[in-house]
Amino acid sequence: MLKMSKLTDYGTLVLAQLASETDDLCSAGQLADATHIGRPTVSKLLKSLTRAGLVVSARGARGGYALARSPERISAAEIIDALEGPVAITECSSVDGACELEPFCRVGWAWQRINRSIRRSLQQVSLADLALDPEPLPGLDLKGDLTATAAQ
Repeated sequence: MLKMSKLTDYGTLVLAQLASETDDLCSAGQLADATHIGRPTVSKLLKSLTRAGLVVSARGARGGYALARSPERISAAEIIDALEGPVAITECSSVDGACELEPFCRVGWAWQRINRSIRRSLQQVSLADLALDPEPLPGLDLKGDLTATAAQ
């Protein structure tokens, strides 16, 4: 199953909260309270997001954290890269991956093509898009098709 970690999901929530704080810096405690994520986890995420250049920090009594650039200019791909590493659905799809079966593989090219499509899709979704909350989430059936369960 392709699935991002809970930490990456939480990191997206922290970034979305920072996106909603347009004027002020936010402390780790404020972000933890607003997102209902534990303070140690928020602090760990902020450290990773700062290191990746998605968040800036200021020290001192009036210090805190803010987005490094506008939410429209931060992609879902960058968020995942910062917290998970580059998307790679197979070993041959990773930047430095090399499978010992590559010389004989008949399907690697297809997985690489799928991986590129996923990457492009993630690059097209911004943090601003992720932070939108227009309506309840739709349900998914086992095949990944959207269902009408959320509308019922």
